[in-house]
Amino acid sequence: MEKISYSPNDFRNGNAVKWCAGCGDHAIFNAVLKALAEVAERLDIPREQFAFISGIGCSSRFVYYMNTYGFHTIHGRAAAIATGLKTARPDLSVWVCSGDGDSLAIGGNHFIHACRRNIDLNLILFNNEIYGLTKGQYSPTSKLGKVTKTSPFGTVEEPFSPAVLALGANASFVARTIDMEVEMTKNILVEAACHKGMSVTEALVNCVIFNKGTHADFAETKALREERTIHLRHGEKMLFGAERNKGLVLEGLKLKVVTVGEDGYTIDDILTHDAHEESTVLHSMLASMRYPEYPVAVGIIRDVERATYDAEVARQIEEQRAKGPNKCANDLFRSGEIWRVK
Repeated sequence: MEKISYSPNDFRNGNAVKWCAGCGDHAIFNAVLKALAEVAERLDIPREQFAFISGIGCSSRFVYYMNTYGFHTIHGRAAAIATGLKTARPDLSVWVCSGDGDSLAIGGNHFIHACRRNIDLNLILFNNEIYGLTKGQYSPTSKLGKVTKTSPFGTVEEPFSPAVLALGANASFVARTIDMEVEMTKNILVEAACHKGMSVTEALVNCVIFNKGTHADFAETKALREERTIHLRHGEKMLFGAERNKGLVLEGLKLKVVTVGEDGYTIDDILTHDAHEESTVLHSMLASMRYPEYPVAVGIIRDVERATYDAEVARQIEEQRAKGPNKCANDLFRSGEIWRVK
């Protein structure tokens, strides 16, 4: 049988891309196309087995540009609909495209339970810290004090951190990327697709119309990203900076930024990233880091194995089928009798 091989353009249809010029969604789109070509080859699955599900928002227009199966759903319900699809068709590679407003406001319940259940979905959460499609209202990730059309005197709400929220809901794969880092995004998404379980990739994107430069302090230029972000890689020292001489140590219950060779700190003192650690304590600390006190963590923060919802449902169905219709009916009847007695 001929080995599956695609180019990125094989996953793009002929529809005109209608995001604003300069929107960070364009870069994520290009990274996804590159990732899918690699995923199809690594997992040996044809293009027809990819499905993209989206909710409402600028990023949710993603499905219109993909040469795959897709479903543009309703506000906040993308994860729920994707859950049904993956459970019914576990052979599919199911992707969810959603924004910070879509997944963390009206869709927050579906988001956290998809993480908790560990459904084998690949969710890309576009975080521009604003409602873009509805013209600039503050979102669940908008910075405290942000002045918008719905917060003319500044927001009085503390924002969500999507990565921290996903970790709190026990997602088995959590990552963060930046729109301009196309290669990093592609590599993360390939690993997310190969991971068995719920993968959440927070994509920090720039809305040039309603929230321009919201990530600029640490992401606007490559030089800033070198100095003010830390790219986490499993098994490697947590180092950053243009000279790779700054790093993270744990002192007491807090992370601390130090410089190797200063104040007695050596390379041996720098923490080594363990994405496979079951405990989310350090992962949550890393995901919570904010500039200027800390570098912003990007890369794969967590990647652990545990049973997936869709596989467990499929297993139960097969076990009942193996018993035959009469035995299965008797089991259900008996469970009903027990419930009635109680």
